[in-house]
Amino acid sequence: MKLSTKGRYGLRAVLDLAMNGKKEAVALSGIAERQDISISYLEQLIAKLKKAGIVNSIRGAQGGYILAKKPEEISVGDILRALEGDLNPVDCAEILGKGTSCTGADLCVTKYVWMRISDSINNTVDTMLLSELIEESEKIRIEHGILEADSRKKPTCGQ
Repeated sequence: MKLSTKGRYGLRAVLDLAMNGKKEAVALSGIAERQDISISYLEQLIAKLKKAGIVNSIRGAQGGYILAKKPEEISVGDILRALEGDLNPVDCAEILGKGTSCTGADLCVTKYVWMRISDSINNTVDTMLLSELIEESEKIRIEHGILEADSRKKPTCGQ
């Protein structure tokens, strides 16, 4: 399974928001600059995240965006599903359920592969919390001697 830029950039944007929005709302222009994401694309991602109840907007001169919940209440799965939809590796009737049918379902053995992969992916992203990513990021910044003021450094992986 390969995530689209929606999932990859959106996760980076939420992490940026969580790390830079502890005291005040964060402007999209700041996230766009730090994460090297176009502002128009970021607006699309944030709209989906807002609809999913992951971020809230604050209007006014000091406005911007904040997390709608505490980082320990937001899983990576919540973020990715808000942006990507379901995380199933294939469109298999056994995984999708909901009245979908497959003419070969009774004799299909590969459905067990797809179900196990799907279960593993969903379990992994559902048990990984935004708060854990924040902690890991802070450790990495300390190890590399990056100060808070240097948070403009561009990401180099997972883009």
